[in-house]
Amino acid sequence: MLRNSETRFGLVTIVLHWTIAVLIFGLILIGFVMRRVEIDPALQFSLYQWHKSFGFTALGLALLRAIWWLVERNPSPVPSLSPLERKASRVTHDTLIALAIVVPLAGWAIASTSTLDIPSFYFNVMVIPHLPLAKSEASENFWIFVHALLAYVTLGLAAIHAAAALYHHFMRRDAVLTRMLGSGAPSSGMGARGAQKRDDIVVRRNDQ
Repeated sequence: MLRNSETRFGLVTIVLHWTIAVLIFGLILIGFVMRRVEIDPALQFSLYQWHKSFGFTALGLALLRAIWWLVERNPSPVPSLSPLERKASRVTHDTLIALAIVVPLAGWAIASTSTLDIPSFYFNVMVIPHLPLAKSEASENFWIFVHALLAYVTLGLAAIHAAAALYHHFMRRDAVLTRMLGSGAPSSGMGARGAQKRDDIVVRRNDQ
C-alpha cells in the first residue's frame, strides 16, 4: 500500500520518514567528526563534501516529505491518545518536518557565504551552485551558529519523539510506533488478537 489509509501510514510515508531520520542522524555524526581539528586535512575535506552531499539529499527528500504531508491524507490519531497528546504529536511532527528543511538550507548558506568559496560537489557527480548571498566572515559565522543550533534542536526533538514512540509501544502497547513500521492495530483500536476474538464471536452467532 503506497498511500496512507484511515488507520495506517503508506509505504511512501514510511520510506521517507525512516530515510530522512537515518540521514539526519548520519549528518549530525559526520558533523561532529569533521569539526575535529586533529583529523587529516584531506579526510576533513572529504567529510565536508560527504556532509554537504548527504545534506542536499536530505533537503530534497524533506521537501518531498513536506509536499506529501500537505497533499496526502494522514491516518486518524491512535484512539488511546489524549487531546493534549494528539496536539503535541502534531506540533512535533510539523516542527521536525520544518527543521529537516531549514537545517540543510542553513548549511547551504554556510557554503554560500564562506570567503573560501569552496564548491559543493554532489557525490562528485555535479557541483551545486551557491545561494545568492554575500560572502563575509560575519555571515558565515552567523549561519554556522544557526545551522549548529537548529541541528541540536532537531536532535533533541527527535530523541523526545523516539522516546515517546517507545513509551507507547512498550508501556501503552498501542499502534503509535507499529503503524510507522508498516503495521498497526485495526481502526477500532483493538489488537489483532482482540479483532480475531470478535470475528470468532460473530461466526458463532451466525452458526446458531
